[in-house]
Amino acid sequence: MPVRRLLAPDALAFRDIRLEGLRDHPEAFGSSLREEEGHALDWFEQALEFGYVLGGDAADGRLGGVAGLRFNQTDKTRHKAWLWGMYVRQQARGTGLAAALISGIVDEARGKVEEVVLTVGDHNAQAIARYRSMGFEACGVEQRALKVGDTYVSDLMMSLRF
Repeated sequence: MPVRRLLAPDALAFRDIRLEGLRDHPEAFGSSLREEEGHALDWFEQALEFGYVLGGDAADGRLGGVAGLRFNQTDKTRHKAWLWGMYVRQQARGTGLAAALISGIVDEARGKVEEVVLTVGDHNAQAIARYRSMGFEACGVEQRALKVGDTYVSDLMMSLRF
């Protein structure tokens, strides 16, 4: 499944899929729909231009999934990067898009950092299994990492070392 780096011209499609993920799965993201839906389109354009976000199209031609990579900038954390914002639309699940996005992120990080880290809700068995199948290993749990309404979500931290 082909994936590509998203750039400023993809901002509207990126905004659409990002807000969908935040709306439909608020427990999966550190950000909230309320926080991001208020941003103007140029905020999403800048996120794509100055960040590294991959996307892949679904069978219907819309953006079917996204994943981002953030490189740490401080001296003491520059050896690792974060996989963030992973989301695949329902109709694109089971197509290989998730694996292609993760592989693309890992390929971009390889040779630039020593490891890629991520957090995933510890209740999300399907995502955890996917990350494990791609070589990520659990390395910690943050209890009550997020609070969505009255519900707490614990995050499993995972790492892939090169």
